[in-house]
Amino acid sequence: MTQEVIKIRGGQTLNGEVTISGAKNSAVAIIPATLLAQGQVKLDGLPQISDVETLVSLLEDLNIKTNLDGKRLDVDTTDIQNAPLPNNKVESLRASYYMMGAMLGRFKKCVIGLPGGCPLGPRPIDQHIKGFKALGAEIDESSETSMKIEAKELHGANIFLDMVSVGATINIMLAAVHAKGQTIIENAAKEPEVVDVANFLNSLGADVKDAGTSTLKINGVETLHGSEYQIIPDRIEAGTYMCIAAACGKEVTINNIVPKHVEALTVKLKELGVDIDINDDAEKATIRGHKDYKNVDIKTLVYPGFATDLQQPITPLLFMADGPSFVTETIYPARFKHVDELKNMGADIEADMSTGTATIKPSSLQGADVYASDLRAGACLIIAGLIAEGVTTIYKVKHIYRGYTDIVKHLKELGADIWTEQA
Repeated sequence: MTQEVIKIRGGQTLNGEVTISGAKNSAVAIIPATLLAQGQVKLDGLPQISDVETLVSLLEDLNIKTNLDGKRLDVDTTDIQNAPLPNNKVESLRASYYMMGAMLGRFKKCVIGLPGGCPLGPRPIDQHIKGFKALGAEIDESSETSMKIEAKELHGANIFLDMVSVGATINIMLAAVHAKGQTIIENAAKEPEVVDVANFLNSLGADVKDAGTSTLKINGVETLHGSEYQIIPDRIEAGTYMCIAAACGKEVTINNIVPKHVEALTVKLKELGVDIDINDDAEKATIRGHKDYKNVDIKTLVYPGFATDLQQPITPLLFMADGPSFVTETIYPARFKHVDELKNMGADIEADMSTGTATIKPSSLQGADVYASDLRAGACLIIAGLIAEGVTTIYKVKHIYRGYTDIVKHLKELGADIWTEQA
């Protein structure tokens, strides 16, 4: 059985411009949210990734008419039908759990398979379930492969999340837009993608207030209409290209970014010694890479702290520093599956799983055969390959394609020696 691999001959200097796609973590919530609308929805600025295609297919399983054309998606829910979704599409990505909140909001019941996605260690959906129950839903978890959620009536509730969770905040919001009365989510996630989903729902006629703060309010409405909506730029894709430019760019301009959304990364890159010009008005950043970086310590935190999704992409840069750096992962402490792959490339890196901390020492990387265990680990290995001596072959690239639009094409255009093969 053949599979596609990405091959990189390292050592090239990158120059030019790249334009960032729409936010994956917004798109994977907003696409399920379209089923709440009674009418036609037009989304623009979607990333061209496999997760988007999978979610559009799930809408079609509910008899929703869709037309996906590049970055644009047209959705018509006129003939929508509630149907069970206990299939392998649901298992292929974690964000399929947003279908739970959206279907509960629209139909007051759903049967859906358990979500999959990147294997980042335990990521329970207990906070989602807690929120659904508070809104009046009953949940049957007796099946090992699917979940049945049903409510006679959805009513507003005060919900305190035991931990800050983007997924739970959005999922409860989706379920609550049609609930009677007001729902208040305390300890809500503040990420830009949460705000984006709230703005989309409001464009349909929902009444969501204070998104982006720790107390989010949803006043239930009876109906939602169609709308046209532009998704925000992807801050993680932007951050990944910022790391790529710092690692091996002479001068790389990254277009279509929201500078505030990548502020934590920008500060850390400047601490490393990266030369960055960032323009709030033009929504772009220009980065000039070099080889003399300072060692830094990084700790992942919920937004507006340093994003867990950028912990892996920034790691190859730390091999270029003048001393040991430390990366502490507080969101997903098991998110270090890239470490063994980097060791195969000659990296001096150790991860202590008991503390969730990696120690990264200056290293020269050599090309090797490596495996992308998850989406951001794959991005990390691409950057490692770009700075390594010789050829790096990356297997399991399907993970990478879940989150980066045309990454091989974009890197080629910047001057990277990168290509795909069937292996």
